[in-house]
Amino acid sequence: MSNLPVITISREYGSGGRAIGERVAKELGIPFYDKQLILMAAKESGLSEEYIKKTEQMKSTSFLYGLYMGAQQLPMNDQIFLVQSKIIRQLAEEGPCVIVGRCADYILREREDLLSVFVHAPAEFRAMRAKNVYEKQSGNMVDFVKKKDKKRASFYNYFSQNKWGDARHYHLSVSSVYGVDFAATVLKQAAEAFPGGAR
Repeated sequence: MSNLPVITISREYGSGGRAIGERVAKELGIPFYDKQLILMAAKESGLSEEYIKKTEQMKSTSFLYGLYMGAQQLPMNDQIFLVQSKIIRQLAEEGPCVIVGRCADYILREREDLLSVFVHAPAEFRAMRAKNVYEKQSGNMVDFVKKKDKKRASFYNYFSQNKWGDARHYHLSVSSVYGVDFAATVLKQAAEAFPGGAR
């Protein structure tokens, strides 16, 4: 248990990254955090869960633009990001866990016990999964998942100095095209083989 890393999962929309992370956390016996971060951020900030859920993945306008418009503080999206960043660091300090999204890999980049993962799959595969598993309906599901990806990339690229999906910025890149079970097994084995502090 002591050598298990803090695992962060970034994922393309419809790739099953959340399900993979949840499965890995359960099998490793460590905490899993995704939507729980919204509740934690709501308690920390005093904002409603609904408001945070609506705005947390939106790229804000720049700080300079906010000043130009007469704002006396950071844009709300930036404030929510800072609150969630604080929570993510606290959770990582508590021990091994799995954290999905929210630039967690970038926020925790200085940790030596970090295993950052990117889950991906072909757009057609993800479109079918979004339709069958998430029960999403859109005229063109491939375009739908690509738009979701673009939104995630915009958020990540705004708040980090890395490029979303660039394999060079992750320790492990896993395709879910062979299913959640396969990807979860790969990630579980990587976590169990983690060298414990080596970078």
